[in-house]
Amino acid sequence: MITKTNSTVTFNCGITMKNRFMLAPLTNQQSHDNGQLSEDEFNWLTMRAKGGFGLVMTCASHVQEIGKGFFGQLGIFNDSLNEGHIKLAKSIKTYGSLAVIQLHHAGMRTPSELINERSVCPSENEKTNSRALNLEEVYELRTSFITAAVRAKKCGYDGVEIHGAHGYILTQFLSSEINKRTDQYGGSLLNRARLLFEIVTGIREQCGADFLVGVRLSPERFAMDIDEIKWVSQQLIDQGNIDFLDISLWDCFKIPNDKKYQESTLLEHFTSLDFKKVKWTVAGKISNAVDVQKILDAGVDFVSIGTSGILHHDFPKLVIENPTFNPVSLPVSAEYLRKEGVSDTFIEYLKKRAGFVE
Repeated sequence: MITKTNSTVTFNCGITMKNRFMLAPLTNQQSHDNGQLSEDEFNWLTMRAKGGFGLVMTCASHVQEIGKGFFGQLGIFNDSLNEGHIKLAKSIKTYGSLAVIQLHHAGMRTPSELINERSVCPSENEKTNSRALNLEEVYELRTSFITAAVRAKKCGYDGVEIHGAHGYILTQFLSSEINKRTDQYGGSLLNRARLLFEIVTGIREQCGADFLVGVRLSPERFAMDIDEIKWVSQQLIDQGNIDFLDISLWDCFKIPNDKKYQESTLLEHFTSLDFKKVKWTVAGKISNAVDVQKILDAGVDFVSIGTSGILHHDFPKLVIENPTFNPVSLPVSAEYLRKEGVSDTFIEYLKKRAGFVE
């Protein structure tokens, strides 16, 4: 069945998304180093709302100062940052887009020079010189995620996405290679997933039934196992506290790296889940209108757009109007990106990606 790109998606919490396009959470380094929203980041995100994205998600926003992952990161770790979030959420919603913030903690991936101390991890990690969280700090981490979600709701966001992907702290807890704890947060997969489950439950309890709650997971890299991530995904669905799953596949059309899973594409591994009332999205090389349609035809509810959302602030409108739309070819000029609402700071960051900026 062909799913129209401009048809709506209604989540279990009752919120409706106007089309099938989500702006993926993209690191951009545009905000202030104290975590406050900058005008550059405000303009970048609101331009995507104006361009027709049904859901605009912020970059990863840290829930503790010690969890900062990169320079210029938008934070949501205390109330002093609320003014920017109130302004951003209100503006995104003005264009009929859902405003969602991604809750994040980098864990052992925090550069020590950003926080002037050792980064933290579920266990002592020699490679990154990270120290282990004690049990009380794990409880504090759980509370920080939940409190950040409550703060986001007060600021006017429609919902939150919990970042459990890409090697950040919740991924570190999920990993049997990284997580060597011997308490209730280590050992079995259930124990390793316990923190994530408790965060989701706490957010649902504190923010209510009408708040949009999603989780991002990635099944490869950073010592992840596809079957384990599928199990975690199904548990999150069955527990009934999330509205959507965001599966970051790096490349939606590829065969898994792990030989024991190569009988299916990465995407096909996840279409086999019983999603019940939970909606889902995927990210990874969904570049043009044909790609979008392939993903929707596979049964995915909506698409997460990264690169093409940088290149075209109005990518959803362009695809809805033209089912064969292809984005501008890379590399592009800095001047082109500026016209698309990308600041010089973000352009410098994009120059690290080979072949992106002329």
